Amino acid sequence: MTAMQWKLNSSVGLIYIVASESGLHGLYWKRQAIQMAVHLNEDSPTTKILVAASKEIENYFSGQSKTFKVPLNLVGTAFQKKVWRALQQIPFGETRSYKDIANAIKHPKAFRAVGSANRVNPVCVIVPCHRVISSDGTLGGYVGGLKRKSKLLMLEKNLIRERSNLF
Repeated sequence: MTAMQWKLNSSVGLIYIVASESGLHGLYWKRQAIQMAVHLNEDSPTTKILVAASKEIENYFSGQSKTFKVPLNLVGTAFQKKVWRALQQIPFGETRSYKDIANAIKHPKAFRAVGSANRVNPVCVIVPCHRVISSDGTLGGYVGGLKRKSKLLMLEKNLIRERSNLF
């Protein structure tokens, strides 16, 4: 299984997409120690995943799509994967607290562990850990920095607002 990465320019900075033929492994804000794809014209399973992820991320940032269908190949503990699945249930443009997620996964006292799982989420944006905030309404933390987290939340809220003004 050979992983490759692709660099994508987004409205919140460069995103490094890492994939193999088994699925998307990660989205990172910094280049990873993995071979860069020279182009995406190759007809390989890994390239197809990189192309699909790139298109879906571009569609997200342009407001054309709120969901992702690219196959994921995430490595984590059973608890982390449970948290990441719960994050995928947070609707576009909405937020939940770490406590809300802990309750959703039936571990009501594990809000700190939810925060730890968020911190190691390998596919930020697609598994929307940016939608998780502190119970007091503050942003909390974000692996890409609070400026990026704020931009992602504003992007989603603005897209919802634009759509509601159309009707």
